[in-house]
Amino acid sequence: MCLLIWGIAGSAWAQQFPGSGSGGTLQPGSFPGMSPGTSTGGGRPGGSGAGVGLDDSTKVIYGPKTTRFFLESDIFNNRKKLYITDTALVGTHQFEYTRRNQNLYTDLGNLGTPMRPVFYQTPTQIGQQQGYYVFTPYAFNTETVRYYDTKSPFTDMYLALGARNQNILNFDFTQNISQRFNAGFNVQRFTSEKQFGLGSARTQTERLLAQNWGVLLHANYRTEDDRYTLLVHFNHMNHSLPEQGGSVPTTRPDGTVLAFDYEGQAKLVGTLGWERHSDVHIYQQYVPAQGFQFFHRLDYQYHVNNYRDDQLRSNLDFAKGFYPVSMTSTNRPQQFLDSARIQQDVFWKALDNTFGIKGIYARGKSAFNYRLYYRPRLFSQTSQYNQASRIDTLRTRTTSTVSTSSVTTVTQLGEYDNTKLENYIGGWLGYYFPDSLSRLTAEAEYLLGGGYRLQGLLESKNFTAGFTSLQAAPTLISQRFISNNYSWTNNFGLRRTQHAYGQFSVRYKNVTATPGADFWLLGNYVYFDEKGVPQQNKGEFSMFRTGLGLSYKTPRFLASTQVYYTPLNSGDGILRVPKLFVNARVQYDFIYAKVLHIQTGLDVHYKSSYYADAYMPVTQQYHLQNVQAVEGALLADVFANMRVNRVRFFLKLSHANQGLFGPGYYVSPGFPQIQHGLCFGVDWLLFD
Repeated sequence: MCLLIWGIAGSAWAQQFPGSGSGGTLQPGSFPGMSPGTSTGGGRPGGSGAGVGLDDSTKVIYGPKTTRFFLESDIFNNRKKLYITDTALVGTHQFEYTRRNQNLYTDLGNLGTPMRPVFYQTPTQIGQQQGYYVFTPYAFNTETVRYYDTKSPFTDMYLALGARNQNILNFDFTQNISQRFNAGFNVQRFTSEKQFGLGSARTQTERLLAQNWGVLLHANYRTEDDRYTLLVHFNHMNHSLPEQGGSVPTTRPDGTVLAFDYEGQAKLVGTLGWERHSDVHIYQQYVPAQGFQFFHRLDYQYHVNNYRDDQLRSNLDFAKGFYPVSMTSTNRPQQFLDSARIQQDVFWKALDNTFGIKGIYARGKSAFNYRLYYRPRLFSQTSQYNQASRIDTLRTRTTSTVSTSSVTTVTQLGEYDNTKLENYIGGWLGYYFPDSLSRLTAEAEYLLGGGYRLQGLLESKNFTAGFTSLQAAPTLISQRFISNNYSWTNNFGLRRTQHAYGQFSVRYKNVTATPGADFWLLGNYVYFDEKGVPQQNKGEFSMFRTGLGLSYKTPRFLASTQVYYTPLNSGDGILRVPKLFVNARVQYDFIYAKVLHIQTGLDVHYKSSYYADAYMPVTQQYHLQNVQAVEGALLADVFANMRVNRVRFFLKLSHANQGLFGPGYYVSPGFPQIQHGLCFGVDWLLFD
């Protein structure tokens, strides 16, 4: 059904993004046409929901019903479930990563820029994490990798040409090698163009902003008796971004300052942020007897994060105060080790194993499900930073034996590392009620030496309630960081989170209402202050958020809205969220000339004005600021999703209301929402 599902608090990696966990708190709520938990990560947008699908009748041999997929969570939780490949029109136009995540994440106003969650996300990982998360949403998500079982080769080609030269290309292919062995790959490429700071750009390359390559190789195998199952994938992302630091207000000839200007200059030039992921994931299980299964999950990660500022002197002169003067955790002035440039490289390796037993027992119409596991996790992080640079003039010899001079920069590097072995034990228990629509689950995980997670969840057809209690380690970057212009060493305590949530759904004729609420009690909260330095709040504070999903639906018409209201946030000084958050949509479906299926409508989004966090590229962290309030404006998109046979395409006017109430607005301090523009996209499914 295409109705609004209002989800409460989402599960997320500790200071990372949703996609981890094996049954805990709910994923962030979804908007019409988007299934919870499927919107984050690389790939094309769109999801299951109402809308006109393909005709997979006897007139065609191969189609969505012969190209099915499953998720690792289905195998892990003993759910024998195969999903039909989505062919609905709903959500096809939401190609931007913020839109496909239902605006529950925000960026710096342009495709490929650093992202952060709008609301607090309850961690699910209790051990130490890197803390680098702003580019993670652009990579393929391990938890949502699709493993296929196809009767014929399946190809999905997707292209989106967005406003102001935002371009996304995805190519997916999968095929059964044998009846029980399938393999495939997904390739992603996207680019965006700067919308301010173009004064010095002379070539198309200099106009580019974000560039992203993503590759996913996946395979699955099962034996004839289904006793053994193997799922494996390799996930690679290469993401680069010339950091701009925000726009500089333009000064008119009469001396007045134009606070909002898309033609303004960038605070930073000559910089580059770069992140690379190379991850291997393996899941396997063996079933020797009914109700008893062995399982093993392995994750190997190799991540590299870089930041460069090769024009530090001019950036310091032009954007005074962007790199703070007092920058240590003890508020002692920290001089630049190298006044010419910044170079920061962080290398991360992690080997994470989970060994366990699980099973399911059925008694009549009810059933019990259990898991017990041991999880050793070894990680190593090495950080390098420049301490000084010198300019060397070298004499070289060409092929004509004429001596020439060349200038090179020689950089002296400092280095520090962190290596640790963590050991976890955990268990999970689920009870499935006889009505097959209700279940009660409980989960516990303990990190030897400190840290725990307890979760309980009750789900039924119209009601969901849950509670999470955890103590999680602070991120590595908040504990220790040394660079050319930042330096701190901390001994923060475990972060504490208590989170209770609930929702229920009521339907009367064509109207569905889904109210709900979240309550958080947070202790030892870690944040980055106005100077970009990590701090820990030793006390506790609470936050209460209410929500309402409301929809009216007929066979061809849908009107829906999603509202969050936060009346209580006693930690507003260190955790900023908008008091009011609204998504709304109206859409109408019809068929033209018997072959062209059209779904046209209007999307509207609003966040109330608030002092959102600013972004510091040196550390890749969002931090507090009290200078500029952002948002407080409507964002409207007019769209038309269409389909002819097996080809879906869309037309959209994004930010269609720009200029009606002002020239634009800031989505993050110093960064304007991208200007209006016409967008086009096509998604072509080939089933043979």
